[in-house]
Amino acid sequence: MPQLNLDQWNEFVSHQPDAHLLQTGAWGELKAAFGWQVVRLQAGDAGAQVLFRSLPLGYSLAYIPKGPVGPDWDALWPEIDALCRERKAVFLKVEPDHWHGDDSRLPADFIPSRHTIQPRRTVMLSLSGDEDEILARMKQKTRYNIRLSAKKDVSVLPSDDLQTFSEMAAVTGQRDGFGVHNLAYYQRAYDLFHPGGNCELLLAEYEGRPLAALMVFAQGSRAWYLYGVSNNAERNRMPAYGLQWAAMQWARTQGCTEYDMWGVPDEDEEVLEAEFTSRSDGLWGVYRFKRGFGGEVKRTLGAFDRVSMPTLYKLYQLYFRFRGI
Repeated sequence: MPQLNLDQWNEFVSHQPDAHLLQTGAWGELKAAFGWQVVRLQAGDAGAQVLFRSLPLGYSLAYIPKGPVGPDWDALWPEIDALCRERKAVFLKVEPDHWHGDDSRLPADFIPSRHTIQPRRTVMLSLSGDEDEILARMKQKTRYNIRLSAKKDVSVLPSDDLQTFSEMAAVTGQRDGFGVHNLAYYQRAYDLFHPGGNCELLLAEYEGRPLAALMVFAQGSRAWYLYGVSNNAERNRMPAYGLQWAAMQWARTQGCTEYDMWGVPDEDEEVLEAEFTSRSDGLWGVYRFKRGFGGEVKRTLGAFDRVSMPTLYKLYQLYFRFRGI
């Protein structure tokens, strides 16, 4: 079985300019530090970073986030199938790095899954043109708030203060009802991605006091806003707006031409726009904020499962149905 070590996988991905962040070796190492086992395969000009999560009695589930990578996947599937049998995977979940309406390029025995792990819908911004052109594509109030943040003496600078980031994440999670990671997770992500120039932690401060922060990631021509946090101080100074603008500027220095805002409610755009001004709960408030930066609401192709053990797979489905997911 043509398994690759980390260095070999990084070399393979370096020749795949469109590879998603979640198929990079660093992302696999991050997941490996928090309960997943990582296996990297290559067959011909295609490859996949496969994550396995252990289940009771020696079983597992297998997951390929935003992959496989490469133009021709046909020779890869037999290798993945053999690996899943070896690991006693109940099923393999694949979330291709494709948009809704694209060809999935998956074999016919993959079935659509209602359970996605990554956000199904997002806002994609173009970073093309100069800064004035990018600002012109935003809503007027968002442009105003970016400039207001600077006028109100909010400074945004790179930082390595993961302790403060984690403390603000706890405040954000409690205030907005979002799940957040712990300090060890954020620290590991920063340590894996920052040295190679693929991540920056940006901290917004006022008179030396932290107000908000975000972690932005870059791979190839794309950047992703994955983690954003804030406390409850000086929110009238609009630090989150200054942070996003600084993140976009950083992404441009890394050669990125697209900026993925990463996650809004999975509703048709007509519904999103109808609810735009009337709701601010949960992800709706997030949508209002992200949509202000312009861009295009896009929906991914979604998740697909290849089932190896139907009875156990039904139990998995019942579990998520019971949880209302």
